[in-house]
Amino acid sequence: MNLKELASENKPAVLRAILVFTLILLAAALRLGPHPLNFTPVGAIALFAGAAVRDRRMAFLFPVLLMLATDVIIGFNKLSPLVYASFLLSVVIGRIVVGGRLSASQRAKRESEPGSATDTKARRLPRIATATFLGSLQFFLITNFGVWAVLGTYPRTAPGLAACYIAGLPLFWNTFAGDAVYAALLFGAFFMAEHLAPSLGLETERSVPSLPSDDREKP
Repeated sequence: MNLKELASENKPAVLRAILVFTLILLAAALRLGPHPLNFTPVGAIALFAGAAVRDRRMAFLFPVLLMLATDVIIGFNKLSPLVYASFLLSVVIGRIVVGGRLSASQRAKRESEPGSATDTKARRLPRIATATFLGSLQFFLITNFGVWAVLGTYPRTAPGLAACYIAGLPLFWNTFAGDAVYAALLFGAFFMAEHLAPSLGLETERSVPSLPSDDREKP
């Protein structure tokens, strides 16, 4: 196989990568604009990267680099390490819950079943909704634990921890709303592109020839 044939075969994968990273860049830029507290695209970016970025290393690295770039402008704080840890966990959630891997035989069997395209779309929405809720929940649990343990604004006792979580509930709903809105925008734009070019899809892209990667490995 010559280079021209290889490039032709990998064209869908290249276009898909460009689309995914462009969507992530646009969402990251919105983080710098005015927004309600905790209503940001950060969680949705992590979920989307985990689900849509084929290469496992890039799924974690690219969003973190974007976070660092925007944090240089916004500023770091004592909770930044926990925020980044939560961000990486959301990548894992997106990768496992939304972007579950299928073997070649499983793909062939699924694609041969009547109505498989409709069934696949029907399965995606509950998976995305579940991942969005789990991402928001773990961010709430991790960061509020950090507020209690690191900032010293609450007594370091069980009642103090409970009070910290109760006080943070309004921010949880902001986080969840932001994750839901931006996840809808990111996945919605991706699925619209997939409708126009099916080879870009979450399911079908795994059968498209690509440069070597470890996308068959679990995170």
